[in-house]
Amino acid sequence: MSELAPGSTTVLERETVREDTQDHERLSHYVTREKLTEAMVMGTPVVALCGKIWVPSRNPQEYPVCPECKEIWESLPENR
Repeated sequence: MSELAPGSTTVLERETVREDTQDHERLSHYVTREKLTEAMVMGTPVVALCGKIWVPSRNPQEYPVCPECKEIWESLPENR
């Protein structure tokens, strides 16, 4: 149950479906770097640690980090 840093990095994967809310549109989410790169090139959707599914198209550094993604990321054993 994992993935990684705001719009980048690497970890595991988790499949969860969640309804996107307006708030999640204004946040930067954690996904694997490989998935992010593929999504940016191919236009395919990615799944964030929190379960949000979307096609990345903007600079994640312009938005605050999703607190749910951050909490999950920090709880992963390899990040302690």
